[in-house]
Amino acid sequence: MAAGYGELLRTPHAARLLVGTLLGRLPNATAALAVLLFARSEGGSYALAGALSAVYGAANAVGQPLLGRAVDRFGQPRVMLPAAVASALGMVLFAVTGLEPLPVAYAAMLVAGLFTPPLEGGLRALWPSVLRREDQVHAAYALDAVAQEVMFAVGPLLVTLVVAVWSEAAALLVINVIGVAGALSVVVSRPSRQWRSAPREAHWLGALRSPGLLVLLGSFFFIGLALGAIAVAAVAYADEHGGGLVSSALLSALGAGALVGGIGYGARTWPGAPERRLRLLVAALALGYLPLMLVPGVASMTVLAAVAGLFLAPALACAFVVVDRHAPSGTVTEAFSWLVTTFVVGNALGSAVAGPVVQFGGVVSGFAVPAAGGAAALAVLLAAQRFLLEGPRPVVRPTTHRTPGEPGEENDRNHAVEPGFRPRHQA
Repeated sequence: MAAGYGELLRTPHAARLLVGTLLGRLPNATAALAVLLFARSEGGSYALAGALSAVYGAANAVGQPLLGRAVDRFGQPRVMLPAAVASALGMVLFAVTGLEPLPVAYAAMLVAGLFTPPLEGGLRALWPSVLRREDQVHAAYALDAVAQEVMFAVGPLLVTLVVAVWSEAAALLVINVIGVAGALSVVVSRPSRQWRSAPREAHWLGALRSPGLLVLLGSFFFIGLALGAIAVAAVAYADEHGGGLVSSALLSALGAGALVGGIGYGARTWPGAPERRLRLLVAALALGYLPLMLVPGVASMTVLAAVAGLFLAPALACAFVVVDRHAPSGTVTEAFSWLVTTFVVGNALGSAVAGPVVQFGGVVSGFAVPAAGGAAALAVLLAAQRFLLEGPRPVVRPTTHRTPGEPGEENDRNHAVEPGFRPRHQA
């Protein structure tokens, strides 16, 4: 297992791209906490802090696919770095001006969220041109999902540390400086500079004209909803079983389960079509949410939370492969960015739904929301499976460089059609 990941990370540029992307995504991963702490330190209410975070999140959801489409058209360096700088400047403005005047604070959040660079989608678009073997690309997707879990665990700790050593404003500044440095590390690398999207057909829907991609987005909207609801239900459970440390333990166990599952999933090559495998992984994920409604004691509940997270990273890694196969030609970064947006929106809605459900129905009802979300995610895949199974695009081997407009092979695709499918162009 370790040897396979070691070989992957020893591939030229692979470790740099992975680490740079994680650092570049740090501001986005920590924004909700950093904004909350800063707003409270400035005398703002929780409601105001939540409203500012909501503006950031909504702008982020809109900006990701738009910037992803721009990356597919103009390349990574010309979009990613200016976007990262603009987003960081929005946070700097917020840190300098504080909450007064309030319209400026909201404008700063809008800019910071809207211009968050689509580094996730950009990295996944780069993997096929950096890693030449199909099994390495799939392992990289799994490692990407695992690293994401680590980032969301470590990021808040870093914010808390900077606040303890300096201040809440310093945390905003430090995190965003790190983010710009990470984005810079990615876009000055040779794979990022040389990457070119495949020729694309002009269409206002862009990546969303793929029926298979729409099915995937519908399913992962509900997975995002389930995760957002789990966070709220975990807090409600902790209120009845000893306080905030319990909720942290449950969410950490969920992340640990995802980490273990992702490492195991990416350590081997899986036969067959990823579309069929994804249904099994989402089914296992949905089943893992059901026992949470038992709400046993803290020790048992922590184990159940770890089991519930076990199939999350594998499902994400498999979804990345499916996105790569179904995105219309020339829209790969946009397609991955839509997956991020859909997941984030689902997560926010899950939190919003679980709150009143817990308030009026109790903790068990709160954990019923993620169970329902997992079931809905599976139902979407089953009900619309023909759209996933009938039309993956043809794929070709990547090239290392092609100037814009020059004929050449596509270099933003996985380079092998999996068994059991007849490739058919659907762009």
